[in-house]
Parts: sequence; structure tokens; C-alpha cells
Amino acid sequence: MAEVVFSSWGGKVIDNRQGGEPEAAAFKLPGNYLEEGKVGAFMGWDGVIVLDKDIDIVTMAAEYMKRVQEKYCCAKCTPGKRGTRVMMDTLARILAGHGEESDLDILTGLSDLLDNCKCTLCMTAARPVLDTVKYFRDDYLAFLRGERKSKQAKSYRDKLTAPCMDRCPAHIDIPAYIEEIKDYRHDEALGTIRNRMPIPAVCGRVCPHPCETACRRALIDEPISIMVLKRVAADHELLHIQEPPHKAKESTGKNIMVVGAGPAGLTCAYYLALEGHKVKIIDMLNEPGGTVAVGIPDYRMPRPLLQREADIIADLGVEIEYGVKLGRDVSLRELKEQYDAVFLGTGAFKSKPMGVEGEDMGYNGFSEGGIHYLRKVALNEGMVTPKRVIVVGGGNTAIDCVRVALREGCEDSILVYRRTRKEMPAEYYEVDDAEEENVQFEFLRNPTRLIVEDNTVVGVEVIKMELGEPDDSGRRRPVEVPGSEYIIPCDMVIPAIGQDPDLSYLEDGDYGIEKTRWNSIVTKGGTMMTDDEGVFAGGDCEYGAMTVVLAVGHGHRAARAMHRYLMEGKVYLDEEDAMEDIVNNLGVFDKEENLGIVGGLHREHQPKVDGAERAGNYDEIELAMPESQAVREAERCLRCYRVAMLAVS
Repeated sequence: MAEVVFSSWGGKVIDNRQGGEPEAAAFKLPGNYLEEGKVGAFMGWDGVIVLDKDIDIVTMAAEYMKRVQEKYCCAKCTPGKRGTRVMMDTLARILAGHGEESDLDILTGLSDLLDNCKCTLCMTAARPVLDTVKYFRDDYLAFLRGERKSKQAKSYRDKLTAPCMDRCPAHIDIPAYIEEIKDYRHDEALGTIRNRMPIPAVCGRVCPHPCETACRRALIDEPISIMVLKRVAADHELLHIQEPPHKAKESTGKNIMVVGAGPAGLTCAYYLALEGHKVKIIDMLNEPGGTVAVGIPDYRMPRPLLQREADIIADLGVEIEYGVKLGRDVSLRELKEQYDAVFLGTGAFKSKPMGVEGEDMGYNGFSEGGIHYLRKVALNEGMVTPKRVIVVGGGNTAIDCVRVALREGCEDSILVYRRTRKEMPAEYYEVDDAEEENVQFEFLRNPTRLIVEDNTVVGVEVIKMELGEPDDSGRRRPVEVPGSEYIIPCDMVIPAIGQDPDLSYLEDGDYGIEKTRWNSIVTKGGTMMTDDEGVFAGGDCEYGAMTVVLAVGHGHRAARAMHRYLMEGKVYLDEEDAMEDIVNNLGVFDKEENLGIVGGLHREHQPKVDGAERAGNYDEIELAMPESQAVREAERCLRCYRVAMLAVS
């Protein structure tokens, strides 16, 4: 990490221009930008960071405001349109040697005008410029006196972002599609979403929406219902029987194999097909979706909609062959020989062991794991659910298991979790839904052994827990209470404490693919390529069992890197990837920000089937949000755009 010369980032001034013992900075900026050169300085919504003392900060401020005004200002409000234009022209006049000292007062005075903008783009773009006027005034005066000429950096790289966009692993332009929904332009909204995510009907239902944790609206009342608004756009297309307008480019003659028709694989195939590559997907299941299809019940994610998403991708010319498993029906070596590149999106279908006595003995009534139970039920593979079931775990899969068990005829569906409800990694609303459906919870309990009669599970011994000091996850560590063991009777035990990737398909040869200690695939430099040239990986098999939207982000980035590899013969990060990573490392959302505006406009909620009514079937629980209601929700968006720019020296 390069030494900071000056920074006003986050309101904290670090000034090392006078020499002496340098003051350190907490933020992270790389020393180099790709292969172009050193990172000289960074300007953005939270101030200025200077790493190279020779950077011409006045010229950079002028270039920054020029790009804000000409490239990013929407021109939908007078303060933003006129204010940024005046700033751009004033800075240009100073650079040209025609400025006066009063111009510095003009720049400073524009701050109040820009505070009245329609959105936050222009008002936050003024901040770094005003910081340069305040802290680099001598540099401005040197231009005004004709003592200095403009000195351009080697290059300038800019990026548009927003707190929600930055937190979204797929980096969708969220403010744009929300505004399009507000204006009833649903087709355009869906086009904006599909620029980064090809399965909006899925992610409009089962995305954990990390974007909403970075919604500035939450600082004054409640976050925007970003996920549901995505579904509104997808539902509009479905209800109006419209076909997506996308069209593939001319054929490149390149052939790609994608292993896995889950979110990562479908996404990767979609964007590669758009570029004109011939793509084939193979999947071990007999339908698309991977874990989404067989690990998320239909009451959350109807599989016909998942099939439609896959059909849309197939319409681009993508071939999908089901019932083919890598390592069983075909080897990775064969795929490498037959295709120009391979993407591994094989998911994480291997359940983690509980670590209790008797779980590896093959007893009747002990399930292999939550994901296996859900899969057998989804595929109607003869899974019989008894009257009293215990599910062990606290994540979304565990919650899905206890709720599915009820729908399969279970009378007592019990979830055992070693911490409290507060520490559960499952989405809070999924836990609420389970409670409404009469799932029973045993918190601060941990299984110690299975109770067995005649080779059949009849109960689980558990020990009471209490919470101690926080562990690496930030949650308080559960500690056993000695002598507190007791038995909970049951007919079936389903461990649902996590999944790991099954990478046994790498065992038939030395592919040189590095694996982590969690048995996931290592990729290099953010390009999603493994150590085996031409073999890429993403989603759960690369990161471990995580979220649908993270898999989508992986699939999109991999497709972009694969396209460069196929067309140029090398893998690298381009400007979009590199700036995305830089901004993400800095972080865009400030949870301590004082917005200075009055809230009180509460979040709109989509209709939902009553708990007692829904627990006996697999009909979708959360219903479509009416478009008029969606417009009201979209109107709450603060349109929190930010502009970043980096100077390469």
C-alpha cells in the first residue's frame, strides 16, 4: 500500500506534504492500477486522496468535474445541471490562465446550490473539488498568477457507483432500474437489470439482498425494497407475455463448456452467448437451477419460473444437456480437449457433518443432510417424512427443511440451534415465516449423540449452551453447560449446518487446480481463472456455499474474463473490473452519515399468504406487488449516485 501524501477522505485530514513522520491512513488503495502505472490520486464522494506528490491536483479537479458534468449529470434538475456546469467552466478558466481569485469564491459558494439537487450525484461530486480549493489553495493561486501550467496525469479512470450498487455482488445499477419502475418503464428497468443479472425472476424472490443493508434510506426510516422491485420488473414481462429483446452478436467460432446450470453457470453462459460464443451447459440434474431448484422449496421459488429463465438463455443459442455429471459421465480432461474454455459452476452439494456420536453409522431416520433432504423431496425420490423431525442448524437451508417437513406431513417440526435467534444466519423474515407456520425452536441447544433403537433413530441427546465471548464471525461463542444434557425424542434427524463443494471430478488427474482447506477452488487475481489455463470457476464451488447473487456476480465476471481470454489469448482485469474492486475496497456506504432530511415514508410490503393457510401446500407464499404500490416504493429512493475518479501517474 502506497504512502499517503494528503487525504481529506471521510472528513479526516491527513497532511504529510511537509515531511516528517508520515501519518498513516486506514483506507485501502492499491499502489498500482493494472499495468498502466502507479495510483497517483483518487477523488470521490468522500474527499481526496493523494499518493503522488507530483500529481497536479487542480488539473485533476478540473478533469473530474468535466466528467461529472458531461458524462454523469442527468440534467433533470437545475441545481445539478447549472451548478456542475459553472464549476466545470470555472475550473477550465483557471487552468487556461484566465481566472481570478474571486473564482475560488464562486466554486466554494456553489456548495449551497448543489445541496438542492434532485439526487446526490452532483452534490457529492462537489465535495472533492471544494476540498482541493480549501487544502490546495496555493496551487490554485499559482495558476491564477500564471506561475503554473496544467499537467495531465498519465490517465484518468472514472466510475459511477452508489452504496447499494457497491454492496450488490452483481453490481446492478439499482437507482436506474428503480427510477424506471417509478416512471412505469418496466421494460427498460428489466433491461437495466439484465445488463448485470440474467435471472431477475429468481433474484427478485430469493436474493438475500445485501444491497438493502447499504441503502441510505434506512438511515432515516426503512431501506428500499430493492429485491421486490426487481421481481416487479420480471413479473411485468411474464404477465404481458413479452420476450426479452436481447440478441447475440455474430459467431466468434469459439466453443465453451459450462458445467452446472445453477445461477453461476446460467449467468456465465448468458453473457458469453451474447458475445457470439457457442456455449453448452451440462448439469447432473434433470432441470436447471442447481441448488435453487432442489434446495429452495417451490413456495419460495416456483420451479416453472426458474425453467423460464433457463429457456430465455437457451433462446440465445445455448445448448443445455441434463443428467450429465462431471467426473461420472465425462472428465474434465475430455472437456478441455473438446472446448476452447471451461467454466466450473458445480455448486456445493456435499453436506457438512454434525460431529456427533453415531452420525456415520447409517441409522434409519438419519438424513445425509439438509440439502439432500430438500433435493429428494423436490425430485419426488421417495423421501418419507415421519411425524416428528429435528433439524439441526440456523441458516436458510435449516429453515427450509423444517418448513418443508411440515408440508410433507410432519406434526412436530423442531429446529435445534446452538445460539439464540438473534445470531441465526438465516434471514429474519424466513424465521418469522417458520414461526407463523408453527415450527418449534430449541435455542441454545447442541446435539451430542443420536439415540438409537433397533438401528433406528428415536431421539437426539442435546446439551444446553450459553453464550460466551465473540468468535471470528463476530457472534458470541456458544459454551456448553456441564451436566445439562437431555433427550429430545424424534423419528428423523436432518443436519443442516452447511454444505461444501464436491470436487471429486478433479481426482482423475493432475489438473494443477489449487484448492482451499474448505475444499473450494482457488481462482486468480479476480479473473475467475484457475491455475489450469482456460479453466474458470465461480459460485459455490469457488467461494463455498453462499448466495444466488454472489454466484451471479461470479458468472458475469467470469464471462467477461473468458471473452478476453478467447479473443485476445490472455486473462486480465479490464477498467470496469479494476475500478469496481477499488471502489468496493474503499466502501461507499457510511452507516454513520447524517442525511439531514426527514424520514417517515415507510417501506411497502408485497402481499403474502397467511401462515396457517400456506403451511399445507407448496404454492408461492409471497405474491406479486401491484405496480401502483411498486411506484410508491420506488418514489422513496434517494438516488444516491457517486462518481469516483483515479489518476494514474
